Amino acid sequence: MRRYLPVILFSFLLGSCRPYVFPPKPPGYFRIDTPAFHEYRVFDRPGYPYTFEYPVFATIENDTVFMGEKADNPYWINVVMPGLNAVINITYRAISPQYPYAKLVEDAYGLSFFHHEKADYIEPQGYTNMYGVSGILYVVGGNTASRYQFTATDTVRNFVRGALYFDVTPNADSLKPATDFLEQDIQHMLLTLKWR
Repeated sequence: MRRYLPVILFSFLLGSCRPYVFPPKPPGYFRIDTPAFHEYRVFDRPGYPYTFEYPVFATIENDTVFMGEKADNPYWINVVMPGLNAVINITYRAISPQYPYAKLVEDAYGLSFFHHEKADYIEPQGYTNMYGVSGILYVVGGNTASRYQFTATDTVRNFVRGALYFDVTPNADSLKPATDFLEQDIQHMLLTLKWR
């Protein structure tokens, strides 16, 4: 019996071993493929009061959603980036007695700070480009609908407001590669924006 004891113990030992079960991986984020480099073309549509450079992988479409307003402003456009599922919504107003500069600035500020409850922070950054266009780029941190919002104006005749949106549920972590890539494109748009 002593002779068979090691064989019996070894049989029990082998029988008690179970295969290793791998724990499930935590949920991940989908892969976002951004273009390899930044390249631009000019938006120079006849009759528009502004022109700027935008990414070559984007298309320009007229904005057909006017949030309760009459569809009377043909200069509202969307810079659509289908590969990133993103859009930069650009609205234009001529400064006038009906739309004074102070009201346009106040409305843009209100729309930018509308996200303050969900935002971790809102960081305004002023800028002036070489064409005399000045404004504010708002960087909104956290899981908000819009990471970047901006205004551009000459304070006398023209006022533009823009915002970057993604057609997905807001998640700052999963969208970080796309927002980091598009930050340079938005800054380039603002630095090349000029009035006609």
